[in-house]
Amino acid sequence: MGSIFKPKMPPLPPVQAAPEAPSSEISDEEKAQIKKDRDAVERKRKGRRSTILTGPLGIQEDQDDATNSLLGKK
Repeated sequence: MGSIFKPKMPPLPPVQAAPEAPSSEISDEEKAQIKKDRDAVERKRKGRRSTILTGPLGIQEDQDDATNSLLGKK
């Protein structure tokens, strides 16, 4: 009785050959572009770090730098 209610499994499709892996060689132009992009990211990162005045321990300013404020001297 089990064979009446269980449909037959269709045949599996044929196995395809694996595609060729892309070449891992990078041209000189691509190397130059990658270096240019990395340098730009480093410049932006350094510029952003110089504007951050706080750290895990609080304000990292020296007392001499903090003498003037918008409301006058501290």
